[in-house]
Amino acid sequence: MVKFIGVTSCATGIAHSYMAAEALENIANKLGLDHKVEIQGALGIENRITEADLRDTEFIIFANDVNITEIERFNSLRDKIIQFSPHEVIRNPKKVEAQINSIQKG
Repeated sequence: MVKFIGVTSCATGIAHSYMAAEALENIANKLGLDHKVEIQGALGIENRITEADLRDTEFIIFANDVNITEIERFNSLRDKIIQFSPHEVIRNPKKVEAQINSIQKG
């Protein structure tokens, strides 16, 4: 089963971080993908991605419009990162699904 990691972060760290995380969860569930989504918001890092998570992942989706906190955790997987804004993930999940499908066919 394909496993991916999502990391969300928005300018205010409130609504859009959580909405993007929910959108990624919905996409993963719709496609039957194993996943974990970290939210970086006003409360800090929630559902933190661990080293074990990183070892098993096939790709990472960053849904951010501000810098990812502790981005160095993802350095070894730079070539597996797909970038979206939180708004893209929320408003256009089909675009995200298409990108995931192209990876799976890859």
